[in-house]
Order: sequence, then structure tokens, then C-alpha cells
Amino acid sequence: MKLHIEVHGQGDRTAVLLHGMMGSRESWWRVVPLLVASGYRVLAVDLPGHGLSPRDDTMTVDRAARSIAESMADECGSMPDLVMGHSYGGLLLAAAVDAGLLAPALSVYIDAPFTSRGGWDRAELTAEYEQDKRARTYDGLRASRPFYSHQDCVVEARAAQHFDPSTAASPATGPGVSFEPEPASIIVRAQPSAYVDDETASLHEGRGVLVRDVPGAAHSIWYSHFDQFVAALPEVFQ
Repeated sequence: MKLHIEVHGQGDRTAVLLHGMMGSRESWWRVVPLLVASGYRVLAVDLPGHGLSPRDDTMTVDRAARSIAESMADECGSMPDLVMGHSYGGLLLAAAVDAGLLAPALSVYIDAPFTSRGGWDRAELTAEYEQDKRARTYDGLRASRPFYSHQDCVVEARAAQHFDPSTAASPATGPGVSFEPEPASIIVRAQPSAYVDDETASLHEGRGVLVRDVPGAAHSIWYSHFDQFVAALPEVFQ
């Protein structure tokens, strides 16, 4: 599957951005300019079933991870210096690294689950995603996420319009999967986090993973606590 990629900047280093569930390449609209200013050529990816990327209601975690690696290779021709994955995008990044498809110089996992239990009922989960999609209008986001700016609401409402529930639900209907973030990678998590609790964070730290906390942040950390998110990644934002 050839994914849609939007390219920004002409830096000597390459950064790849993987958004979360029901987002799009536009979710990074505040992050991209800082990466470009830090000397990166930035590839913002639409995941399968999101944005302008193709749909496929037989999608699996493995195939989604492979589509990321192959589409990225077609676009930049070399291994990226940096890959940042938020939530579902972080899970797919971990899957790609685990399968040997990606070996970035630095992986950043943003409040990402590293386990998907699988076994969901397809119709039930698709209906749940459909309902969430309908609720993600501009006005709905303003009401449910008061920390969103005007532009945040615009891009996330547009992402919801392009979101395909069938493609997104498909990986969760298969077997459960679990991955470990690689040593020397970075986890940036909300504190408290619904996806990386303290016990899990300690286990990852014991394996050489760096864990950075942003107290009080929402799941989409850079939307609610942008300055703190940037400060948590001095290796990235110069």
C-alpha cells in the first residue's frame, strides 16, 4: 500500500511523523515548522484509512507497519534519522522496528500503547469508530477538548471526515500483538497516562528506554502542553 506523504523542508536529516488514531498528517501542524527549523526534512504520513491514504478493511498491524516502511523508503531512499509516533502511530512504529523494517537513529513514542489485545468484534468496533467520527466536528471538538486551538479543531475535524472506520478497526479484530520499544528510544507520556502506567514505564526504563513525563497533559500531548512537549525532547528540537 502506497501511503500519502507530505514533505516539508530540505534539511540534511530526515524526520518521519506518524499520527494517532483518527488523526492525519495535519495533526503535526505546529510540530513540523520546529523540525524544519531544526534542520530536518520532514515526512508527515497519513496512516492506512486516514487522510489521503488508501483504505483496506483487511488491514493488519504487520501490513500497516510494512506500508509505512515501504512508502517512506520510496520517498526518502534511506533510513530516517528520527521517527515520532503518537498513540496508534507509536504502536505501528514499534511493530516496524520489531520486524526489522525500520531502524531510525532515534524513535520517539508519544503516549503510545505497545500492546493491542486483538479479538474485537468487527461490527461493534466499526460502529464505535463511526460514532466517534460523527462527534468530531469542529463544534464537537471545541466542546470536548477546550485546550484545542481554532486550528487544532479545524485539522482534527477534517481528519475525522477522511477517517475510514473499517480500515482502522480491522487490525484490532485479529490476534493481539505486543512490542517493546528499543533501548535508547524515548517515550514521552502524559502523566498520568492511560497507555503507559508507572509500572510499565519502570520496566521500559530498566531496558534502557528513556521516559519523559509531561504532568497534566492530554493524550495528544503537543496539543495541550506544546511548550512542555518541546522541552521534553532537547535531542530533537534545537
